[in-house]
Amino acid sequence: MDQNLRYYINYIFRRKFMKEGAAVFDPDRIEDLQFSTEKQIMDRKSARIKAVDLAIPIVAMANADGGYLAIGIEDDGTITGIDNYERNVNELLRVPYDYCIPSVQVDLKTIDVTNNNGNPDHVLRIQVFPNNKVVSNQADDVFLRVGDKSKRLNFEQRLQLVYAKGVKYFEDQPVANATIDDLDLDFVLEYCKKIGYTKGDAKHYLRHNHDFVTLHGDNEVVSGAAILLFGTNPQRFFPRARIRFVRYEGKTAEVGDRMNVVKDVKFTGRILDQVREAVAFVKTQIREYTKLGEGAVFQTIPEFPEFCWTELIVNAAAHRDYSIGGTDIQIKMFDDHFTVESPGILPGLVRINNIREFHFSRNPKIVELLNEYDLVKEFGEGVDRVYRDMEEAGLPEPVYRQSEFMLYATLKNKNWGKEDTSWVATTHDATHDTTHDKKNLLDFCTVPRSRKEMMEYMGLSNRRYFWEHYLKPMLEDGSIRMTIPDKPRSKNQKYVTK
Repeated sequence: MDQNLRYYINYIFRRKFMKEGAAVFDPDRIEDLQFSTEKQIMDRKSARIKAVDLAIPIVAMANADGGYLAIGIEDDGTITGIDNYERNVNELLRVPYDYCIPSVQVDLKTIDVTNNNGNPDHVLRIQVFPNNKVVSNQADDVFLRVGDKSKRLNFEQRLQLVYAKGVKYFEDQPVANATIDDLDLDFVLEYCKKIGYTKGDAKHYLRHNHDFVTLHGDNEVVSGAAILLFGTNPQRFFPRARIRFVRYEGKTAEVGDRMNVVKDVKFTGRILDQVREAVAFVKTQIREYTKLGEGAVFQTIPEFPEFCWTELIVNAAAHRDYSIGGTDIQIKMFDDHFTVESPGILPGLVRINNIREFHFSRNPKIVELLNEYDLVKEFGEGVDRVYRDMEEAGLPEPVYRQSEFMLYATLKNKNWGKEDTSWVATTHDATHDTTHDKKNLLDFCTVPRSRKEMMEYMGLSNRRYFWEHYLKPMLEDGSIRMTIPDKPRSKNQKYVTK
């Protein structure tokens, strides 16, 4: 086949795959290896590549969060395979051990393919695992995976990476008084099935992977990561390892008599459950506005792109410093902005001025699990996409700042800097609260409930807000009634669905 024609066909298929393909990169799918955009955790290389050159992306991935290399696929997606390059491939197999200092842990897999000539062939997939030490090549150069590039670090950056790698991950620290009985083995087994672990049962996985459960003398100890990811009750050991959502009425937080908190909801349990529940709840709180679009058709647009606010929440759970036990992750929603506060400062080489490019995991095991459950959507590139999506939506760029022990990430909506908030034509607070929320409340009150019980069920803390937006309208329209109607202020007053 003509080379230009082959390139064009691959280009068309790659465009089609990127448009219609799997939502999440799957390293076991040849189509993903062939057509996915090269990124933080994935790269394609010809089997003709020199061993010394292959060492660069392996070193870079090992110094970051690991990744996958597909050997036998050209940059344009053409499958040239490895079978015709046996001698060179044998040299490439030595790279993680002979060309990297120290050696890099990898997992090798060959995938059956049909090459560009129509003949049976193979692609070599190399999974590179992150290294807890700084890795260099034979020339003593240190590289770090940044987006789809392997960036050579200067002396200062190298020292920073050495320091970051030298700090023992908190998630690896043993948890006092925790045992394997504090872990949900059913969930561990579910996770094993998801990642294709077949070497043993749940306990076998915990004892032989990631040091989740290790033997110290005659006693087994359980790591922080194991408790946070698989614990039956993680908050028993880490009380503030949770996510809190607070919604304010207005643009600033008020206290005392002017306190303007209208919703205050806490999400606990395993990190995966926290993130899922928090994202689902916040989605009900994101407001919308309507504008006249093309063809004189009205369009309903959220105040923030969904990817942006979701990414802030996921990043906070994935990268917070869990050694800081005095506070939790806080999601704060105001009329004009949305802020996620995460305990801990930026990890590793990441700084405010390079946050779009650099990526470093403080909790690689937590990141790995969230990635397996498709919550990490743009591995290593999510922050950059947040910037791009906000710009495309015509909104101010996100703002990151950090204090001594807290990172703040803020999104601003169209109300920012304006007195008038009338642009919000429809809101989930108006439509959702007056329909879906009220229906749920009516179902909840099929048995008599106190005002306190109703507010706790709705995640509300402001009594006046609950009275004006929920209870009073429902009493007036007759959908709910008092159990003691002749004594409306009775301390024993409850409410029940008619």
